[in-house]
Amino acid sequence: MSSTMETATLGGGCFWCVEAIYQDVIGVHKVVSGYAGGTVENPTYQAVCSGTTGHAEVVQIVFDPTVISFEEILFIFWRTHDPTTLNRQGNDVGTQYRSVIFYHDEQQKKIAEQSMAEAEASDLWPDPIVTEIAPLPIFYEGEAYHQNYFVENPYQPYCIFVINPKVQKFRKSFRDKLRGEK
Repeated sequence: MSSTMETATLGGGCFWCVEAIYQDVIGVHKVVSGYAGGTVENPTYQAVCSGTTGHAEVVQIVFDPTVISFEEILFIFWRTHDPTTLNRQGNDVGTQYRSVIFYHDEQQKKIAEQSMAEAEASDLWPDPIVTEIAPLPIFYEGEAYHQNYFVENPYQPYCIFVINPKVQKFRKSFRDKLRGEK
């Protein structure tokens, strides 16, 4: 592990789904579910779900840039959620489920904008990308029961019917980026 880790903060719908994807990636040291982009200090899950705080469900991904780059983190991001639906991922609807990249510095902003332009120019998505790119305000770690959710609750219906298909598709498509054989 490199002595210099970097952090990415991404929202792509329900944080349980995004967390489950990045936990499998080689070079990712830690993934923490939480909230960012709102106006209320120390928001709770219930408040964020009400849609009144302005926060998005996000994950903070701590990664080793000598193993996986921010560009590669974003390559995965564009391919594991639908960045063309405003405030929605599947049946999850509301501003808390928006597609967002919260950059930590100007270099991340530049990379995020370039990555989005490349994704937009590709044939990856037939509709325009609506992902927000914004500076990271404050990240609030989610409640303990939201952390490592898919691993700890594999038989919960949302995990079976929503998260597991995404994770299986990811594992099939990105075998070379995964931590060992899945």
